[in-house]
Amino acid sequence: MNFNAEQFAAAHKANLQAAAGLTQTAFAGFERLVELNLAAGKAAVGESFTNMQALMGAKTPQDLMAVQAALVQPAFEKSVSYGRHLTDIANSTGAELTKAVESKMAESEQTVKSLVETSLKNAPAGSDSAVAVIKTAFEASQNAAETLKKVAKQAADSAEASMKAATAQAEASVKAAMGKAKAKA
Repeated sequence: MNFNAEQFAAAHKANLQAAAGLTQTAFAGFERLVELNLAAGKAAVGESFTNMQALMGAKTPQDLMAVQAALVQPAFEKSVSYGRHLTDIANSTGAELTKAVESKMAESEQTVKSLVETSLKNAPAGSDSAVAVIKTAFEASQNAAETLKKVAKQAADSAEASMKAATAQAEASVKAAMGKAKAKA
């Protein structure tokens, strides 16, 4: 099988479409991030004036401490919520990109496999041992690639689980510290 100009053009067109799809996915994730930051900024500006008025309304140092303590919990909760939204955007965008890349890689692997198989079928007579060596090497490379994919997926899953555990632990620590601070107040 010869790789002709039509096949090259079709492969090139498919690669451009895949690149366009990846670009759209990346921009959609960036767009969600911008929307999140705009909403968070708008809320922060509005809340800062309300918070300043509450602080200015304190008559005694005890009132001031009480107002400050009351402002900490909502600020923490908003910070945690922002972090969760940010993580969701990153994870969903990353998952979409990964899915697209994996699909394109599988398609490319199948094309290469088909090309190799067709080429080996058309091998000249008497080259059976060379064909067997090439088939074995190709199968070994496919197995190695599959193993690497599995290891990379396990590493990504482990990193994501560690990040979630660290976030949960940080939230619990801050909530405990805030509970102690409220008890003292």
